[in-house]
Amino acid sequence: MQGIFMRTQLLVGDAVMNTINATKVIIFGVGGVGSWCAESLVRSGIIHLTIVDSDRVCVTNVNRQLMATSQTVGQVKTEALKKRLLEINPLAQITEIQDIYQKSNCHTFHLQTYDYIIDAIDSLEHKVHLIQSATQTNAVFFSSMGAALKMDASRIKVAEFWKVQGCPLAAALRRKLKKTQLPAKKFLCVYSDELLENKGENLSCGTSACLCPKSTVGPGKSELLNHEWCTSKAQINGTMAHITAIFGFMLAGLLLEDIYKKTV
Repeated sequence: MQGIFMRTQLLVGDAVMNTINATKVIIFGVGGVGSWCAESLVRSGIIHLTIVDSDRVCVTNVNRQLMATSQTVGQVKTEALKKRLLEINPLAQITEIQDIYQKSNCHTFHLQTYDYIIDAIDSLEHKVHLIQSATQTNAVFFSSMGAALKMDASRIKVAEFWKVQGCPLAAALRRKLKKTQLPAKKFLCVYSDELLENKGENLSCGTSACLCPKSTVGPGKSELLNHEWCTSKAQINGTMAHITAIFGFMLAGLLLEDIYKKTV
């Protein structure tokens, strides 16, 4: 399996490669952004990776999510992604957790045991709590802002959270955090200041084309899982694969660059 990472090792050297191999990462949310981030990390030599998401693959995910194909609709997202990642590196230690990060179960994820924590979740409430919790650990934390309603890849940027401009999600997060508990430390975000409007009809995945399973309560789970996530969202926005993928790749790039700078 050593040959898989030959080109990476050629660029970064043995010391950095060894550090990459030993690094422990957790990604919250493996949809349009998180799935591509996971792919990039495993292809770059990350072996210890935990992926967290509560959903199953929906037919509406196929346009932008790495593991979403006509063959995986209905499958648990984390399971489908784990299978894909192990096809890249069978020796990778992928832990998949089908659950929702939230205040009531945050202790079960043991954030303090990771070197890097990546936030790619949509829920404003859960995202706020994850930011507060993750920034209290020694882990390096990176977060994705909103990737929907965008087309121009050249407008995707990286900035410290309090300096993100033109992103409604970042603005909403800052308002929430100012009212509750501020992040314990600074962290970088991937974002875009582009904001388009939906031009098409807003259809739910509850159409005749939907193959998603209906809502069920998973044993011991903290919330409704395996649900029709599209129909439960207050607002559904259009999203493009090249945008979400670049967001994910940039998150992976921030992590790998951080390792590189600390090691060389």
